[in-house]
Amino acid sequence: MIALERRRQPSRVWTWAAPLAAVVLTMILGGAMFAALGVAPLEAIRTIFWDPLFNPQFASYSRPQLLVKAGPLILIAIGLSLGFRAGIWNIGAEGQYIMGAICGAGAGLAFYPASSVLIFPMMVLAGALGGWAWAMIPAILKTRFGTNEILVSLMLVYVAESILASVSSGLLRNPDGMGFPGSRNLREWGSAANNELIADTGMHWGVVAAFVAVILTYVLLTRHIQGFNIRLSGEAPRAARFSGVSPARVVIFCLGTAGALAGLAGFFEVSGPAGQISIDFNSGYGFTAIIVAFLGRLHPVGILLAGLLMALTYIGGELAQLMLGVPGASIQLFQGMLLFCLLGVDVFTNYRLRLSRGETA
Repeated sequence: MIALERRRQPSRVWTWAAPLAAVVLTMILGGAMFAALGVAPLEAIRTIFWDPLFNPQFASYSRPQLLVKAGPLILIAIGLSLGFRAGIWNIGAEGQYIMGAICGAGAGLAFYPASSVLIFPMMVLAGALGGWAWAMIPAILKTRFGTNEILVSLMLVYVAESILASVSSGLLRNPDGMGFPGSRNLREWGSAANNELIADTGMHWGVVAAFVAVILTYVLLTRHIQGFNIRLSGEAPRAARFSGVSPARVVIFCLGTAGALAGLAGFFEVSGPAGQISIDFNSGYGFTAIIVAFLGRLHPVGILLAGLLMALTYIGGELAQLMLGVPGASIQLFQGMLLFCLLGVDVFTNYRLRLSRGETA
């Protein structure tokens, strides 16, 4: 008989081996899915993971896009990881991402076509405040009325999407756009453009902010009392209360930080790669970042690496759609497999397989 036996303490080996095992398992299951779709599995996996980086035909375009895609994923996942460590489940980062983009772009467009070095920093602040304010709704409802932050934050995503559609067709619509929904192109307005800092690298201010967030979060978790409070609240809630940690303050700090970082990700995206507010601006980064956070073991450095890996699946997935005719939905399913495989393999962090003989009659 095969049975699961609980370990006395979590396995250090499996803690870090589980993400690698999950990636390999995802490749195997994903290959089976692509085979069922009539696509050669090895060719599909190679197109997703190898060609964007090492195929000379595509690498010149794909390599800069790696940082472009990874920047928002890392920023959002860093914020989410703080809450997840504390047992606070913010599932609405996509809404905070959208509101950060709307507030940041709106703050800048209010001064169009003025030219000033102060406009871009003001837009950055507005984007962060927009995401922060949207995250404060579930934070206040949870701390004051005991509501479930999972449901509230998730429902607010659909409210944010409705607001996005409204401002794209109304308040922020380009008056010179011949009636089509969508704002002015911020990349064409120098004061609000988030252009590449180094040509042909994909490095813009959003990527810089992601790297800074990784460093500051690492310092917070390892060198600051607030980081200790966050970890204690998640690992031993009763001990946290006895030690004087305020659960309400932890909730507000974690949700507020996650909202601000998601808002920044939204603003840097709308002022850079996307260029404008549009009805289909949201790209699912807020949900994908959940996978990134767990794949990175809620550790800042792990999230950095996981963000780059997930960005590779975006770029490789687009390439697979173009070159192999793979359906777009299958790429989303492939990304979702990664989380389920990680959750499945994670069992071995706390349990081990035990072979034993069954009892005879």
